Order: sequence, then structure tokens, then C-alpha cells
Amino acid sequence: MNAFNSITTKNSKIHDIYIYTILVILTIICALPLYLMLIGSTLDDRTIVNGFQFYPGSHFQNNMDLIDRAVPLWQGFSNSLRITIPYTLLAAYFSALTAYGFSVYRFRFKKYLFGFVLATMMIPQQLGIIGYFDFCLKLGLVDTFFPLIITGTVNTLSIFFIKQYADQVLHPSLIEAARIDQATELQIFHTIALPVLTPVIATMSIFNFVLSWNNLMAPILLIFSDEKYPLSVLIASLSSGKYPVNLGATYLAITLSLMPIILIYTYCSKHIISGLTMGSVKE
Repeated sequence: MNAFNSITTKNSKIHDIYIYTILVILTIICALPLYLMLIGSTLDDRTIVNGFQFYPGSHFQNNMDLIDRAVPLWQGFSNSLRITIPYTLLAAYFSALTAYGFSVYRFRFKKYLFGFVLATMMIPQQLGIIGYFDFCLKLGLVDTFFPLIITGTVNTLSIFFIKQYADQVLHPSLIEAARIDQATELQIFHTIALPVLTPVIATMSIFNFVLSWNNLMAPILLIFSDEKYPLSVLIASLSSGKYPVNLGATYLAITLSLMPIILIYTYCSKHIISGLTMGSVKE
């Protein structure tokens, strides 16, 4: 028995080493492009063109000066935050509210209505962009941030994922107990559903933040003033050759644009991990 346990323990350790080795290799592969981009932000154009190097250069400040002379980078940062933060908050709240309604309530044609919501995910955004522009033009919303923000209230992908999660964790007895205590429907949603749905809301908020932060087509179509351009449009203009900047400056601008994404991921990941330890009532 001792020999058997010793062999089992040895095989288990070998298996763990094998798994961790694969994970380390995959981590290096995933992190390498980011590392090369960080290094590229410190190099000059000639070094990048002639062949990449794996250690930092001395052209970081020069690349930053090139960007400052070419585009209003920090104004673009501010514009992107003014668009992305409200968009993400609206998407999180209204998607959770809609998903909660589909999960908890029973009403006629519910399956067909939810199927229609999912069917809208199959329609490419490009097909409705002309009608969307014409609609915003008639309402006087062109060259404003409002049409880029308000679309967060209708996020079918978030509705779908939050609804699937709610079906698993929101037990009917929780809702019925709150109704017996004479809580209103909105009170039930805010005090019971939202805390339980925190992990999936945080997960979808990461995707929605990245989606809005990197959105390029809608700002190009709806924003005409240079001082209102978000960061994604400014970076695209840098890489288009419109401004006299080198590859190092472009790498630096992209690197700076990733910082908010990393921060929002770090913040939301805490809620994901803590939320996974929360439970509902078992069947």
C-alpha cells in the first residue's frame, strides 16, 4: 500500500509539473507581443525597421514628443473615458435588469421575444450604420458623445450571458422570500439579484469596456470635431501616415491606450474571484 501511494504521489507530481510547464509556455507566448510593444515604444524608427531588439532603447521621450506634436493624445484619453465609462455602466445595469426579467418572470411569448433579442446578434453592425447615422442626424446628435454612450443600454451579448448565469444561481425561493417580506421588484433586483450576478456582470463589463474603448467605426462616422476624437481615432490617424511620426511613437501610443484596459481588468477581476465564492440556495 505504501509503495502504491508513493507511485501515485510521484505520478501526481509529474502531472503537475507537466501542466505548469505548459501554462508557463503559454503565458510567455501570450505576453511576448505585449513585451515587444513595450520595447518598441522606446526605440527609434530605424531600429524597428532593421530588426527588433529585446531590450529597451533610449527614444521614449523623443517618441512622446512626436506624439504630443502630432495629436492631442491626452485630450483623446479624456474623450475615450467620457464615452467608455458611462457606456460600460449603462451596459452593466440595463443588461442585468433585462436578463433578470427574462430569467425570473414568466410571461407570454417569452421564448420568442428572447429569441428575437438573440437574433439581433446575428445582424452585422455595418448593415445598420447608414440608418443609424441618419437617425442621429435627424435628432441633432451628430458630433456629440451621446449616440456613442446610449447604445450601452442595449447590449444583447451581455443580456444573453447574464441570463444564462442568472438561470443557474437565482433560485425562485430567494425571490419568493423577498416578496413575502413585501420587497418591491426593484428592491429585489438591487438587493438580491445584483450581488449574486456580480461575477458575470464584472466579466461582461471587461468586454464592454474594451469594445467601447477600441470602437473606431462609430466615432469616425459620428464625430467631426478634432477636439472630440477619442483615442482610438487618434491612434488610427497616427498609423495611417497622416502625421510625421515613426513606428516607435505609434507603439508608444498603443501602449498608453492599453493602460486603462489593464486597470479595468484588474479591478473587475477582483469582483469575479470574490463573486465566485458566493452562492445561492441549492436545489
